Amino acid sequence: MSQHVFIVGGSSGIGFATASRLLDRRYAVTIAGRDSAKLAKAKVALRDAANTVRFDASDTSTIAGTFAEIGAIDHLVLALGSGKGGGPFSGVSLDAVRMGFDEKVFPHFACAQAALASIAKTGSITFLSAVSAHSAMPGTAGLGAANAAIAAIVPILAAELRPLRINAVSPGVIDTPWWDFLSAKDKESAFAGYAAITPVGRIGQPDDVAMAIEFLISNSFMSGQTIICDGGIGLESTGRAVPSTDPR
Repeated sequence: MSQHVFIVGGSSGIGFATASRLLDRRYAVTIAGRDSAKLAKAKVALRDAANTVRFDASDTSTIAGTFAEIGAIDHLVLALGSGKGGGPFSGVSLDAVRMGFDEKVFPHFACAQAALASIAKTGSITFLSAVSAHSAMPGTAGLGAANAAIAAIVPILAAELRPLRINAVSPGVIDTPWWDFLSAKDKESAFAGYAAITPVGRIGQPDDVAMAIEFLISNSFMSGQTIICDGGIGLESTGRAVPSTDPR
C-alpha cells in the first residue's frame, strides 16, 4: 500500500510542486488549503490523483477535527507561508509581526500537534522555514523571527518525538504565487536582483524545494535537520540590503 502524505498548503507553490512530485513517486497524497477554487484547480492539474480538503490552518480551532477527518497518514508536510512582518526594523509594526506568527508559526505548531494522533511513528513531519531565519538580510527581522521559530523546534521535536522523524526545508527566493503582490514588471526586477546575488545565478523554482522535501520524506536516516535550499543566497546576502522587496 502506498504511503499517505498530507500536505497542508498544497494547492499552489511549493506545496503543489511537492504533491506533483510525490504522486509521480507513487505516494498517496492529500492536499489542504483554504481556497476552494484553488484546491479544485490544483486537483485538475494533478490529474485528479490527489485528495483535497479545505481548511484554514490559521484557524487553529478547526485543526484537530480536520486531522481526525483525514485519518491515518505516514508523512505530514507543512508548506504554509506568510509575508507579514517584512520591512525595515525601525518601521515594522508589532501587529504585522504577530500576524506573521499567526499565519505561519502557530499553524505549523498546531498541525504538528494534531498529527500525532494519526501519523505513523515510522513517518515524518517536514516543516517549511525560510532563508530569512539564517541570513542577516536587512529588512527581514520580522520574517526571520517567525521562520527561525520554526527552525528552532525541529531538533527539539526530533529528540522528543522519536522515532518519528522531524525535519525542515528553508527555501530562498522561489518563484511562487507569494510574489503576486508585485506587478509583473516589479517582480521581474526583483527576481533579477536576487538572481544577481545568488551564487547559482538564478532564483529557485518550486520543484527545487519539492526535491528537498521528497528527500527528507524518503530518507529514513534523516531527522532533526533543516536543509537550506536557497541557491547560496544566504552566503552572499549577509549584511546587504535586499533588492526591491523582502524574501519570505
